[in-house]
Order: sequence, then structure tokens, then C-alpha cells
Amino acid sequence: MPILPRLLLSLTTLLPLLSGVALADNAEEDEDLALVYGDKSMVSIATGKAQSLRRAPAVASVITAEDIRSQGFTDIDQVLETIPGMHVSRAAILYFPAYIMRGIGGGGVTNPHMLVLQNGIPMTTAYTGDKGQALWHAISVENISRIEVIRGPGSALYGADAFSGVINIITKTADEIPGTFVGAGLGSFRTRDAWVLHGGLWGPFKVAAYLRAGATDGQKELLTADAQTRNDKLFGTHASLAPGSVHTGVNPVDANLDVSLDNWRWRSSLLRRTDLQTGAGVSSALDFGGGSTTERLTSDLSWVDTAFAKDWTLGSTLGFMYYTEKSSLQLLPPGLKLPTGVFPDGMIGGPSRWERQFRLSAFAGYSGWSDHQLRIGLGHDDVYLYRSQTIKNFLLSPAGIPIPTGPVMDYSQIQPHILPTRRQNDYLYLQDEWNFAKDWTMTAGVRHDRYSDLGGTTNPRLALVWDARHDLTAKFLYGRAFRAPAFNESNGLNPVANGNPNLKPERIATTELALSWQANQDILLNLNVFRYNMQDIIRAVANPTPGTGATFFNTGNQNGRGLEAELQWTLNKDLKFLANYSYQRSVDEATQTDAGYAPHHHVYARADWQFQSGWAFSPQVNWVADRRRAAGDTRPPIADYTSVDISLRSQRERGKWEWSASIRNLFNADIREPSIAPGLAIPNDLPMAPRSIYLQVVYKM
Repeated sequence: MPILPRLLLSLTTLLPLLSGVALADNAEEDEDLALVYGDKSMVSIATGKAQSLRRAPAVASVITAEDIRSQGFTDIDQVLETIPGMHVSRAAILYFPAYIMRGIGGGGVTNPHMLVLQNGIPMTTAYTGDKGQALWHAISVENISRIEVIRGPGSALYGADAFSGVINIITKTADEIPGTFVGAGLGSFRTRDAWVLHGGLWGPFKVAAYLRAGATDGQKELLTADAQTRNDKLFGTHASLAPGSVHTGVNPVDANLDVSLDNWRWRSSLLRRTDLQTGAGVSSALDFGGGSTTERLTSDLSWVDTAFAKDWTLGSTLGFMYYTEKSSLQLLPPGLKLPTGVFPDGMIGGPSRWERQFRLSAFAGYSGWSDHQLRIGLGHDDVYLYRSQTIKNFLLSPAGIPIPTGPVMDYSQIQPHILPTRRQNDYLYLQDEWNFAKDWTMTAGVRHDRYSDLGGTTNPRLALVWDARHDLTAKFLYGRAFRAPAFNESNGLNPVANGNPNLKPERIATTELALSWQANQDILLNLNVFRYNMQDIIRAVANPTPGTGATFFNTGNQNGRGLEAELQWTLNKDLKFLANYSYQRSVDEATQTDAGYAPHHHVYARADWQFQSGWAFSPQVNWVADRRRAAGDTRPPIADYTSVDISLRSQRERGKWEWSASIRNLFNADIREPSIAPGLAIPNDLPMAPRSIYLQVVYKM
């Protein structure tokens, strides 16, 4: 028997015996403990309604606002790195964060396999099919109430792109903000931020508002060689700016407004990123720090009535998103020489796009059928990339080779990178939570999506949850999910990687077994094992005629397996400890080699210690190990690393002022994230930030 099933079987047998020693057998005490343990942490992302995290029909994690404060997190990527099974890597282009879940999501120039929601609404950009390469930088955390993460597929409830996991970012409401708070921060890399957060009443309305503005020069670690280094060797030039520093600066502005009255809620948000620099270069070649401007505006109106009629809950949401990305980028540096000619000012390109999305959804919940909780939902999405612009100083040959044309011009009518593209989707889902026996609940769901350009896809899920004891819960989970092709994959006009309108969605099927054991009042242990199989993976494949670029096709499969273990331990009222360990191995079935990029082993540990004097100290350790290269990459494996962060803060209850200080990468570890195989462009991988310090002060008005 393989080691993972053996381990699970052993624990299933052992834990009930151990729990009998740890806890008294008094029946009344058991009931009281069950109530306490069941309500310690709630999650809504698993079924669409709040329920105990331990009994939710999914493997899920919840990060609260208090968790964020205690560790001094200033960016959402720092928060997500603590999730079991998840690693936040970086891509060379813009140094945008690539979310890798269970070995899925690394090695691309986009990151479309993880669905990101804000208050339950997808934040997916149509062109790249992800959270937005040029937008998702320096995402602030002061206005976050909680972050809920599903590890594993979620398409049966959330549809497209809920593939390897789902992240739901829930913002604060007026009830969670007692008054007005003003904060300011200052840190390494000339980082500075200021924000204001307010919650209160305005007549009959509950109002929550948040505004934050900041700027950072970003870390500037040394890149020893880049893509132009290789070009210089091929063509006898000296144009490369390497060795040189990466460029990771950005000026962020975030704003949120939440207004509610009875069953109605209106939310709006703005994310704006200006002067976003290009990381290691858009073409994996260092530039002089040119950048882009990106903006996302969302607004949604929702209505929910939990007592619409006896046993009935009804709700609906109308959402809107506007997204624009404008850029003028130096793709390769001045002095570039190609067989087609010389670029004295460098190769310059400016692809810009404008999108708008409308989403209308409604659901009904019914609890009048004994032992059943039914939920049915339907919706319509209208996604429209309605404008694009292509400015550059070159044209591409049929083989995708740049030909210099002189000054920068608008080639939108001659050689656009994409034409206006629209996609509509109608969907219907049904879910039933059936308590078919004492301590047994089965959740079954199915969702059908019908796309205007892709046809239909149906994705089921099944979850069996067993409360073996008041302190021990076991789960068996199965789910299928899909990823719809992004617009650049289906309709892109770049000869380097042409779109293919005949693409099918990627598919995945995942099976999981999970245990949650409340060993005693102070110790919680979670363990889950999983297997998955991906099919119809979308990749750019070289065209049959040599030198004619590539086209996206469904090609290749990938399978993986692994486990995730968690410990939460309250040593006393002033000291808490938590840790998690993740293991995964993912295999490219075409080559029977490791899929690469993702760590096989990942350990995270944190302690939260509250001093009697009203201060809190939190150290954390993050160990990332055994990252293999993808097929065709002969470089040695990526080096392991251990980073240590510490945070010190005053307790908000001490008065109107709160002070905090955090040091990340305390011991200045050399942290690197893998560059794309075969490593010819950036042979020595991507250097991450060295030791950094951040100081913040908050005042309650």
C-alpha cells in the first residue's frame, strides 16, 4: 500500500483512541466542547453560506484580520504564503505574484489556475485569465476582514478558473470598524503608505470607507544575466544592462466603499497602479525602469433575505467591473541588433487594453425538507474586451521576428495584438447538503456553464463529512473543475504565440481525504491527502513550419499527489503557536518528469506572544525546499531557502495609538524564484527582496 493511504489509515485508527485519553467522556461536557470547537472558525466559501470550518465540505483555510495584524503583514501575498499547499512565486515579467497551489500554477507568463474573488465576485481579467499581471501588486490588507481559501477545485459552485483553488477576499463592513482610524507606514526601498478607515452610520445607512495611497521604489537585487546577454553573444553586441538591478517600484492607490441598509448592500472598489516597473523585463531583459498604468473599478449591488418566507432564503447580485491596462515598455534595450536590423533606441512596445464585465446572479436556499439544505443558483456573465491599442517601433514577420520600423507608432490597425473580443456565459447550479444519518452529511453539487464561444461544460462535486466523535471529523471529497481559455490564448494575434479559437477548457479531477482532530481544548490538528489529474492543458506549441512562431493548443496532461498537515496550539492565554507542512509531487505525463517550479516540501511556523505590558511579538519561519526544474531545463534544482520574519506591535486596546514594526527576511537569506525553462533568458533565477523593515503607526480618532 502506498505511504499516503497507509498514513491516513493509521491516523484514522489512532486518533479516536488518543482523543479518548485527552478528553473526558462526560456526555454533557462532550456537547459543550463540540459547540465550542464547531464555532471557533467559520467559512462561507465552501457552500455559499457560513458554517463550521471543521465541518465544511472542502479543505479550506481562513485568515482573519487579527491574524494579519499580529504578524505585521502589509501585502496580501505575504498572507497567502502562510496557507498550507500554497506558495507565492514570482514571474520575470513585472515580477507579478504567481500563486502555486499543490504544484499547479508555476512556470507561465500568466497565472490563470487560481480563482480570486472579492466578496464572492470574480476579479478575473479576460485577456490573461488571471487576477491581472499589472494590477496585482502591493495589495493592501488594512480593509480585509478575512481571507477564505479553498484548496482544490471549486467549479461546481464558482465556475471557470476555480481550478486549483479559490481565494475569497472579504472586506470589512461598518460593524467591524468602530469609528475612524488613520495609519501611516514607512519602510525599506523608500516604501511609504498612508490610509484612513472609517465605519459608522449615515442616517439609516451603515457605511464603511477605506482610502490608501502609497509608493515604493521596490527591491533592486542584482540580475547577473538576462535575455539580452544571450543576444549579445549571438550577434556580437553589448546592449544588455545585466549585471543590473531588477525594477519593482509601483505607486498604489486603493479605495473601498460599503453601504448597507436592511437586506441591501452596495460595494464599490478601486485599485490603481501607476509607474509599475517591469521587474526583470517584459522580455526577460532588463530595461531602464519603464512601466505601465493599470486600473480596476468594481461596483456591485446585492440583496439577501434570510427570512423571505418560511424555510426560504433568497438573494441576488448585480456586479460590474472595468479594467484597463496601458503601457509603453522597452522590450529589449538600446543597441539591440537582430538579423532584421538595429534598434538604436531599443525595441519598444505598448500593448494596451480596455475591458468591462457585467455579472448577474441569483440564488435560493430551502431548508424545509427534513435533513436537507438545498441551494439553487443561476447567472449570466458578459465579458467584453472592447478596445485594444498597439504602439511600437517594429513589426513582426510571419515568423514572429521583430523588424525595426523607426519611430514609435500606433499599429493598432495594421498589426494589433488582439481585436475586440466578447464572451457570454449562462450557468445553473444545484447543491444539496443531506444529513442522512447521525453525524453524517453528504454534500452533492453540480454546475453547468454554457459559453457563447466554448460550448457547454458540466462539473460535479461530492463531499462526505463524518463527525466520528465530537473532537474528530473525517471528510472524503471529489470534485471536477475547468479553466476557460483566456482571450490571449483563444483570440490573440501575436505571431510569437497565436491564439486558437478551437481551444477546449482545461479540466481537472481531484480526490481528497481529510481529518480534523481537536486533541484537547488547546490543540487542533488537521491532515489531508489528495490526488489530482489535469487534462487538455493549454500550451503554446511551435508551428510545424520552422521559424513561424507558435500557436496555443490543448496538449499534455499532469497528475499530482500530496498531503497537508496543520497544528494550532494555544499554550496559554498569552502564547499561541501554529505550523503547517505541505508535500506535493506533480508529474508531466508526456515526459514522466517533474512538472517543476513548485516546492515539494514547504513548512511554515509562527508564534504569537502577548506581553503583560500590552505588546505582542510574533516570529515566523518559512522553509521552501526541493523545487525541481521542468522538462528540458538542465540547470541544477532551485536552491532551498529559509526566511525568518519578526513583528512587534502594541495592543490596540491600550489607547488611541497603535505602533508596529516588522522585519522580513531577518537573516538576509538569498531567496530565489525559478525563471522559466529552459533558463536561457535568465539563467540564475529571480532574486527576491533582502532584509527589509517596515514601521507603522495607527491612530483611532
